[in-house]
Amino acid sequence: MERVVLVTGASGGVGLALCRRLLEEDGRIHLCVACRNAPKAEAARDAILEAHPAAQVSTVEVDLGSLASVLRAARELRCRFQRLDFVYLNAGIMPNPHVNFKALWKGLLTGKLLHMLTTAEGVMTQTDRLNGDGLQEVFATNLFGHFILIRQLESLLCGNEKPSRLIWTSSSNARESAFSLSDYQHAKGQESYSSSKYATDLTSVVLNRRLNKQGLYSSVVCPGLVMSNMTYRILPVFLWTLLMPIMWLIRFFAKTYTLTPFNGAEAHVWLFKQKPEYLDALAKYHSCTSGLGKNYVEPRKMDVDEETAEKFYQKLLELEEQALERYSDLLD
Repeated sequence: MERVVLVTGASGGVGLALCRRLLEEDGRIHLCVACRNAPKAEAARDAILEAHPAAQVSTVEVDLGSLASVLRAARELRCRFQRLDFVYLNAGIMPNPHVNFKALWKGLLTGKLLHMLTTAEGVMTQTDRLNGDGLQEVFATNLFGHFILIRQLESLLCGNEKPSRLIWTSSSNARESAFSLSDYQHAKGQESYSSSKYATDLTSVVLNRRLNKQGLYSSVVCPGLVMSNMTYRILPVFLWTLLMPIMWLIRFFAKTYTLTPFNGAEAHVWLFKQKPEYLDALAKYHSCTSGLGKNYVEPRKMDVDEETAEKFYQKLLELEEQALERYSDLLD
């Protein structure tokens, strides 16, 4: 039987490029594209079929920032599929990003500018808000919605003849300094994106501990700096136009400046071809592009404390129990 691959956040950017690249690797897969609303899902499907007209591509509507939407999508997927071989947890948001130009200037003077440009450390802040479920929007969309989704899909992911895979899109911006167990939704800070991505890294570590024996493996990737709709919102368009030649030049020194969604999907596609039992559960797999445009993957050890990861996972389970009490009508 063909392998079934689910990709969240597939309407554009890395997600859409990933879908196209996966079909180039294996045109026999059944690809299910998950998008926030039906028109976006259909538009993504049409774009994929334009390049791969013989492909098996279906859609599912899921807004990761809405628990009701996640539960409805999970129920639909359980009805449609007997198993899932790959789930790419790629959807994410970065609302109201702001650049700290004073910090950039300080980085230039202290010789830390390249590090700041490749990690956004000390440079990027966001303004978060509560969603309709009373959760911080970035935490809910980037992590918790995905967590609930895979928890609801465990029957399709565990105990299959061949291992199933979870592949999370994280970031080089995932930093321990932005995360706190006492404020894991990041209600009090201004680096909600960084916090949510560090929480993603922690979650992946624990999932491997708990579910490898049931045939489910989790990996984390970083697509690098990709020019996408999310990125373009950070600065006015005319500034990006002025900066692009400089960014292409920076790529000779910063290999994580992948710049295009196609390049950014390199690690995602590389993992599609690997045997999960040979991968390092504590590594993040980075998409990299050389100055001359060659794509490759570089694994790097994640800066995660496994005890903190376990404590955080327990908090996720507690939050899940509280959240699902409101939606008992959507549970089997």
